[in-house]
Amino acid sequence: MGDEVHRVQAPGGAGLIHVEAEPQPVHRAGSLQWAGLVAVAIAAVVADQVTKRAIEHRLALDEAHHVLPGLTITHVRNSGIAFGIFPGRLMIVSVLTMAAVVWMLVHFARSGSRHALFPVALGLLVGGSVSNLADRIREGHVTDFIHITHWPTFNLADSFIVIGVALLALGLIRVEHKKSQAPPVEPDPSPGLDRP
Repeated sequence: MGDEVHRVQAPGGAGLIHVEAEPQPVHRAGSLQWAGLVAVAIAAVVADQVTKRAIEHRLALDEAHHVLPGLTITHVRNSGIAFGIFPGRLMIVSVLTMAAVVWMLVHFARSGSRHALFPVALGLLVGGSVSNLADRIREGHVTDFIHITHWPTFNLADSFIVIGVALLALGLIRVEHKKSQAPPVEPDPSPGLDRP
């Protein structure tokens, strides 16, 4: 789409001037951004699946090992969303997760190049969501094993989702801050001053 041209009143009411509108920047994700998102998502899925299978093979259900003060590795099953939300609602949880993943990919396709953090943030979000979704569909639950005092037990996928949200928020804040710091564009009256 070409640059738009607007007619505005010249200072003092002398006439109309032509002002070319600034072209809207295109922020669609390119091949590099997609490659970054896919690489991060795959790494997140692999790390989450490997740790879950290790816990399932080495710890009996509900078995726990204290690692550090306030940190326990324990084998539990979660049929809800992250941190035990909506337990036993497999269909609802699965549909919500799939809808969220589709929305994230559409959003990334439209604005994935706005900030360098976006491919990493969306990759962690997509990878964590897909890994937990695969477990829910295959087994009807996910394996959680990281327990911090006064916090529900979670897994790496949950951690990736939280970190992804934080990085996405940070990227959006930086984009908006950069936009607010940009100097205003002054119209150039020289292209044409139409006298009545």
